[in-house]
Amino acid sequence: MVSSTLITTNKEPIATYRSYQEAQKTVDFLSDHGFPVKGTLIVGVGLRSIEQVVARMTYLRAVGWGALSGAWFGLLIGLFLGLFTRAALPLMGVMLWALLWGAIAGAIFGLIAHAVQGGHRDFVSEAGLVADKYEVLVESEHAAKAHELLGKTPH
Repeated sequence: MVSSTLITTNKEPIATYRSYQEAQKTVDFLSDHGFPVKGTLIVGVGLRSIEQVVARMTYLRAVGWGALSGAWFGLLIGLFLGLFTRAALPLMGVMLWALLWGAIAGAIFGLIAHAVQGGHRDFVSEAGLVADKYEVLVESEHAAKAHELLGKTPH
């Protein structure tokens, strides 16, 4: 793991934004205008972890999601079996057979996994990191050029 002091050595902030997309647009703008963007950083300051609940986890949902993930795994296994073995069934037959058995096994596993939790964490969520602000940092030797391109004067 690289320490933040090592990363920001010889870097100077040229702009601060409320969203990552704004910071990203600035770097893209600089790149489009010939600025040497290699080594440019977008640094999130004031990080927070956010978890948004999107649904209630039910037995039916656990079975459905288990079946879907099992079907994908079964399809992959069926593809490998069909391609690398000489089966009595044609490739599509092997893939469909594996997809079906993967879906069944996944549904059973999803049901058991949800039941074992015993009512704990009966919800589905999406987690992510969000920053209070995003700073664009460039190499100190190129900071004046970045300010010029952005229409700002250096401090």
